[in-house]
Amino acid sequence: MRKLFEAFRNIFSTPDLRKRVLFALGLLAVYRLGAVIPTPGINTDLLQQLFEQSRGSLLGIFDLFSGGNFRRLTIFALGIMPYITSSIILQLLVVVWPYLERLQKEGELGRRKITQYTRYFTIVLSAFQSFAIARTLEAQGLSGQSLVYHPGPRFILMTMLTLTTGSAFIMWLGEQISDRGIGNGMSLIIFTGIVAGLPRAVNDLWGKVKTSQWGAFTPVAILALLALMIAVIAFIVFVEGGQRRIPVQYAKRVMGRKVMGGQMTYLPLRVNSGGVIPPIFASSLLTAPATFAVIFGNRWHGIQTFGRAISWGEPLYTLLYVTLIIFFAFFYVGIIFNPTELADNMRKYGGFVPGIRPGRNTSEYINRILSRLTLVGGVYLAIVCLMPEWMISGIHLQHLWGPVGAWFDNHMWRFVLDGLGVQFYFGGTSLLIVVGVAMDTVQQLEAQLVMRNYEGFVRKGRVRSRRG
Repeated sequence: MRKLFEAFRNIFSTPDLRKRVLFALGLLAVYRLGAVIPTPGINTDLLQQLFEQSRGSLLGIFDLFSGGNFRRLTIFALGIMPYITSSIILQLLVVVWPYLERLQKEGELGRRKITQYTRYFTIVLSAFQSFAIARTLEAQGLSGQSLVYHPGPRFILMTMLTLTTGSAFIMWLGEQISDRGIGNGMSLIIFTGIVAGLPRAVNDLWGKVKTSQWGAFTPVAILALLALMIAVIAFIVFVEGGQRRIPVQYAKRVMGRKVMGGQMTYLPLRVNSGGVIPPIFASSLLTAPATFAVIFGNRWHGIQTFGRAISWGEPLYTLLYVTLIIFFAFFYVGIIFNPTELADNMRKYGGFVPGIRPGRNTSEYINRILSRLTLVGGVYLAIVCLMPEWMISGIHLQHLWGPVGAWFDNHMWRFVLDGLGVQFYFGGTSLLIVVGVAMDTVQQLEAQLVMRNYEGFVRKGRVRSRRG
């Protein structure tokens, strides 16, 4: 503990590092200030009631990444989602569009051009999403009351202007934090929005303690929940920092009187190379039917029935969720990692894996290892994402077909089928984001301290981020 306090003291005793940390904290405070400024013309009380009825839909995904702003439809309601979506789309287009691929290979100048395109696309996407939100709010109602006080073109224009400007401002905040602060600005904004819900979760647990939600076993259940949460966080830290290191040997080359190369290095392959992208893609696909059920359920009952079948806790939802996470893990890793190109570059510079012939054999060897790691990473993501959801809503095995469901209903414990009804601090996706961003930020602070001849947060070894 004394080591930790010394590290924080060194941070704030270094003028440049102190300025960076305070700058980042100040901009994050500005972001949270926007969480209390509502968009004009909205009945926020009715909107929050609608969110409670639509839990588990795509609205919940937007609300997660906006830090609760979408639920209240504040000026930052769109949050960072338009920028994330734009970045993902641009990354996918780099693979299929030769122009963007050439830009990416041009170095810093090309990356700046792609970043500029990402900003433009973020504005366009924000305008489109804000228009869709305004039209949906005008069409929706609750208990015979409209969510909009004065619907019409003026309300649509005001909502588009407010939400698009808020999204652009958040994008600017994130870039400023990345350039002049500490850590990745976009990730820290998401981190701040998620952590802002921690007091509400603590209050929910305290309410269950006061009302003895689980009877005489309430204290034991609370302690078990806290121990489980600590264990899950430790497990995430362990896996996110895990690597498979492939040794690479570079041959010696004689250039004049100098002997170049000859050193041994390694190629680090992360266990979870896809990060949090696979769960986000899988959640977006699975929550789309539930969202359509909210909007069109009164017209087409088939959509409403299918939406209920893949809602939280249903067996079909669990099966599809695990399948999609593993699929997108392989899909995303296949986009960002090319074993053939890597093997060719190694051969070009005289590198080889000991015991493996350069070229095609090296590519197949790396691809085989990467496939195994991706499968393990996909299963790990599925477990981490499903565990909190099972705690909240359970897994409804009693809804299976006929006698199978009846057997589970009569013989399985109720807390397994119906969950504990506890608001776990974060969902699986948000827990991955929080732990991962915290690891990356601590690693950057560690690097800054070591660069200035200070000791970091640990005496031995090094804090390993998700990037290695």
